[in-house]
Amino acid sequence: MTRSWLFAPGHNEKLLGKVFDRGADEVILDLEDAVPPTDKARARELVVAALHQHRAWVRINAAGTSLAEEDLRAVSAAASGIRIPKAETVEDVRWVAERAPGKPIICAIESAKGVLNAFALASEPQVAHLALGGIDLRTDLGTGEGAVPLQYVRSHLVVASRAAGLAAPIDSVYPDLQNPDGLRSEAELSRVLGFGGKSAVHPNQLATLHSVFTPSEREVAWALEVTKAFTDANGEAIQLPGGEFVDLPVAERARKILLLAEHRG
Repeated sequence: MTRSWLFAPGHNEKLLGKVFDRGADEVILDLEDAVPPTDKARARELVVAALHQHRAWVRINAAGTSLAEEDLRAVSAAASGIRIPKAETVEDVRWVAERAPGKPIICAIESAKGVLNAFALASEPQVAHLALGGIDLRTDLGTGEGAVPLQYVRSHLVVASRAAGLAAPIDSVYPDLQNPDGLRSEAELSRVLGFGGKSAVHPNQLATLHSVFTPSEREVAWALEVTKAFTDANGEAIQLPGGEFVDLPVAERARKILLLAEHRG
């Protein structure tokens, strides 16, 4: 039930001092793409220091590499969880799990192979979430911009997560910081498809994500009406005054909305 996952580059000491106060549901400290090769060692030091003061996930470098080995040696004990970039095989997950025993894992799906293996990845014991890495995936697939090229993948990750008993997947970052309408539109689509939250690259995106991934007053009002009517009918199918037919699956969806609204205040 996490709406926002805010990234911060591990080598930027100034940003590490601010990121935990910006209101994100979760913070991900990045040791991978956002950190230049010459700053990897320094980034580990700064991330470890931050983890001793704050709760955060860590995105490591590619599983099986010497960089990832050093990352996990430094952060696995203190990190809230580990995000694996470009996860493709169960061997990737098991390699990380051996070096971070008991830690929850996010598998970032960023390639065609990762998409095809999504259910197998989600079924690994320490995996808590699948996440869409849309920028890398577009590059791998050779697709254009917009929602249509990745709509199949989004639905596929929702299905794979549900089939494996995981929480809803995490949507990709929206990189255009000057287009708040585009961010909202993409987030709304992802929520409709079944995503539970979205990654962010800037704190200014958080308010939009929290708004989209929190049930609206209208949704809550509908859910209250449905659950009351279904309860009053002693669990029998019933028609609401407005004409909507309510049976057990509709009532269950309404209950989930109310639970989500309660969790998110």
